[in-house]
Amino acid sequence: MNRPARIGIVLLLGAVAGALAGLYIVRYLMAAPELVPASTGPGQASVTMQTVGTIGFGDHPDWVSYLVRTPSGRWVHTTIIKVPAHTLVHVTIYQYDTSTGLRNPLWAQPRGVVGGAIYLNGKPTRVVDAADPAHTFAIPDLGLSVPLDGIPDNAKNQCSAAPCRLSMAHNTITFSFRTGAPGIYRWQCFVPCGAGFLYGNGGPMQTLGYMDGQLVVQ
Repeated sequence: MNRPARIGIVLLLGAVAGALAGLYIVRYLMAAPELVPASTGPGQASVTMQTVGTIGFGDHPDWVSYLVRTPSGRWVHTTIIKVPAHTLVHVTIYQYDTSTGLRNPLWAQPRGVVGGAIYLNGKPTRVVDAADPAHTFAIPDLGLSVPLDGIPDNAKNQCSAAPCRLSMAHNTITFSFRTGAPGIYRWQCFVPCGAGFLYGNGGPMQTLGYMDGQLVVQ
């Protein structure tokens, strides 16, 4: 093979590699989770979520995750939620995962919620045992932090893959908070639930669509 032919092959291979790299980057940038709007009414909004110990599908089927329910009732694997500004938001979280526990007991007390309490399976709760939460729902910029009690390790009929059904073992946590000015507010779980990562703080803990999310206030 002469030299011009070799140069042509090298250039062709380089172009193919560049195209594949560009495709990968575009797919990565466009792979953001779906944005789900809250159900809204006069001066208020409602958000329903669930947390699961194993998502059961996608790129990381063994990761812990949140899901959000659309106003039409469809469960979506996302953590990006849109709510109105200056509005009372009612939140319901079905918590299907087992306990991991908090490293900082400060997070065992709900903060930033209307009335200073959450409702755990219908019971008003102002503090939980720091060993009990499986996850938290926290928006630091809004001063909101809610511990989500895990189910017992030996609970019957545990959910193994999302979306989980209400007939499966779970805790129901409800609370309300108020939004402020428009903006994008990061929310996150602060329980170290990223099993297999350094100190439990990698993987799903740092990934949109799993334990890291955005509250889009408009």
